[in-house]
Amino acid sequence: MSPQFEIQLIAVIVAVACSLPGVFLVLRKMSMMSDSITHTILLGIVLAFFLTHDLSSPFLILGAALIGLATVWLTETLNRTKLLSEDAAIGIVFPFLFSIAIILITRYAGSVHLDTDSVLLGELAFAPFNRMVVFGYDIGAKAIYSTLALLIINLAFIITFFKELKVVTFDPMLAAVLGFSPALIHYGLMMLVSMTTVGAFEAVGSVLVVAFMIGPPVTAYLLTDNLKHMLILSAMIGAVNGILGFYLAVFFDVSISGSMAVMTGLVFFIVFITAPRRGLVSSLKRRSRQKLDFSKKTLLFHLYNHEGSDEEAQEAGVHTLANHFHWDKAFTDKIIRLLLKEENIVLEAEVIKLTDKGRTVSISEYKALFSD
Repeated sequence: MSPQFEIQLIAVIVAVACSLPGVFLVLRKMSMMSDSITHTILLGIVLAFFLTHDLSSPFLILGAALIGLATVWLTETLNRTKLLSEDAAIGIVFPFLFSIAIILITRYAGSVHLDTDSVLLGELAFAPFNRMVVFGYDIGAKAIYSTLALLIINLAFIITFFKELKVVTFDPMLAAVLGFSPALIHYGLMMLVSMTTVGAFEAVGSVLVVAFMIGPPVTAYLLTDNLKHMLILSAMIGAVNGILGFYLAVFFDVSISGSMAVMTGLVFFIVFITAPRRGLVSSLKRRSRQKLDFSKKTLLFHLYNHEGSDEEAQEAGVHTLANHFHWDKAFTDKIIRLLLKEENIVLEAEVIKLTDKGRTVSISEYKALFSD
């Protein structure tokens, strides 16, 4: 395999591995928790390194996972006191634990290849240099196999506990009634997030882990309401972001990890604007239609209530309606044109009158309004 292909393969595997648990973080409104965990687990890596003196030791993953769980527990404990909101609790715990790790690195590990820049930013371009050699045969970059193991673990956990994760995410009270512990599933998910984060550190850095863990799930959330579809879409979007980000980096000769994070943001903003049901454009159109519909009904009710009264000419005059409803003239004319086109009103000597159709619509809408 060429180095370029290996870099893209690692990026795709990491993107899919991160986006799967990220879906549940987004749905549980814990997106910022991922940012907190990706930084605080550095303390677990540092402490485990001091114990093992080996950067390749599996205990580094264990230490990071435990600190990740500690981050979640401390944040939730502070939040449960009702003295701090969740975001404020994250703002306390995250800098506190991360700063301890930075102090320990600068004070006791200054001569060791364990620096904050590589952890935060990462550099996928160097991943192909770290080879996996089995019985004297070079079978590819180590990062391919380490991240693939993470992906398999994440898939196995989500497939095995899919129903439990679904119930706990959307209705934790129901989960407790059904007899399984929401806390156990919750902390199992947090353990998965911690392991995924530290496993992807060496290859891509924490910034890209956060981008892959939150960006694709949020993008998929704008496109579907189905959890299974959201998981699949999230994985696909993450993989595409990784590949497009690589070619963006090659084209501009810039950081690969940074380009992939940028591409993740760009794809999100494109979907955010153009998504069929939840996009900005469709939302603005829907609000505009709702405003027009409400205004038309308001005018029909107004005409119906004053129909045949002594004030009808004044209350239903073309030139007086804008003052009655506090609408500007252009908007008033637009509503009148729409109702004329729908044949709900007619104009007689500058006075608006209901047609039979308009009167029927008014009565049915009036009954529907008060029957609800």
